[in-house]
Amino acid sequence: MNFATILNSLAAGAAFASLPGSLELAQLTLGSMLPVRKQEAGQDKIIRLAVIIPAHNEQDVISVCLDSLLASGASESPCDVFVVADNCTDQTASIARAKGVSVMERNDDTRRGKGFALEFAFHYLRRGYDAFVVLDADSIVPVGFVDHFRRAFSRGAKAVQCVYLVANPDQSSATRLMDLSLRAFNKIRPSGRQRHGQSVGILGNGFALSRGTLEAVPYVAKSVVEDLEYHLELLDAGIRVEFLHDVQVNGLMPAQGRARSTQRARWEGGRLRMIREFAPRLMARALAGRMECLEPLLDLLLLPLSFHALLLAFAAFAGAGVFRGIGLLGLAVLLLHLCAAIAAGSSPLRDLRAIASVPFYIVWKLTRVPMIMATSLRGAAWVRTDRPVKEAA
Repeated sequence: MNFATILNSLAAGAAFASLPGSLELAQLTLGSMLPVRKQEAGQDKIIRLAVIIPAHNEQDVISVCLDSLLASGASESPCDVFVVADNCTDQTASIARAKGVSVMERNDDTRRGKGFALEFAFHYLRRGYDAFVVLDADSIVPVGFVDHFRRAFSRGAKAVQCVYLVANPDQSSATRLMDLSLRAFNKIRPSGRQRHGQSVGILGNGFALSRGTLEAVPYVAKSVVEDLEYHLELLDAGIRVEFLHDVQVNGLMPAQGRARSTQRARWEGGRLRMIREFAPRLMARALAGRMECLEPLLDLLLLPLSFHALLLAFAAFAGAGVFRGIGLLGLAVLLLHLCAAIAAGSSPLRDLRAIASVPFYIVWKLTRVPMIMATSLRGAAWVRTDRPVKEAA
């Protein structure tokens, strides 16, 4: 077998590996460009709402988060705010109490992480409220934030997710790129799913669940990506997550160093584990006629865009015939997806600077593959991401 044949065989593998992801990006990007469907008006009913903020040693950011939330107002009816001080060894709990919100302190050396903190809060608060909004401790929210969730549950929503973007996009080249990436992942893709009537997913921050949903599918933390895992459990139960496209939450992202590596390894390693555990189940159900399982299957098979782009480029430039065509068509779809994300932002120049840093990011990402693989193992420990501090406006 000569070198050209070997190269074309490898290109064929890259083309087939990238094909599910290209199909997913195409249908979601095109869907996001269609007009937004009008939501039915909600009933005039009182929704008892609680905001839950899981926090582990967040003394540097919790004050800004609470100031933002408390200043956002709830014009329709008040809500209760609970900070879950999870295995904290700093002043998180005392700072939260000084802001006038309720604090639930939890200490457990064996069950550590955001998922366990949420499981703890849902267990004790479930019967007292109709719905729960989950907010990260480093978040900043707009005026009227809570009212959007209350109206969604008034019209019968079972689970909702708002737009989740970056609060500090100008801090570094890493946060600029993250801003563009999250706009694609957390705005364009959920918009496309919503337009097609699909479940939009849970993004970990700015999501909300009704009490009925928690009773039907109890929130049990099992992995370092508990939000993705829980969404797949909701799909199993036939519960659809709706998208609140007109309200967003902004979270602080690590600008560089170990915190950035830890966050990416947790997200992508956890996703690899979900592929191993859920992709065969979703594929079997899709083949059995449950077509609602097809989109989440394609979503799982879509690699992070940096790796997806590498596969497409290899297929396009090392392959021949149909394999080259798959690569070139996939690159066109990826370009359209990026253009949609840029159009959804407010600073095209910043986005272009972010795209210019992509080659360096891909090299950096390849050096983190061993960490990602280690995090994908069952039982991998949850590690908190250190965040930059953002001063209140």
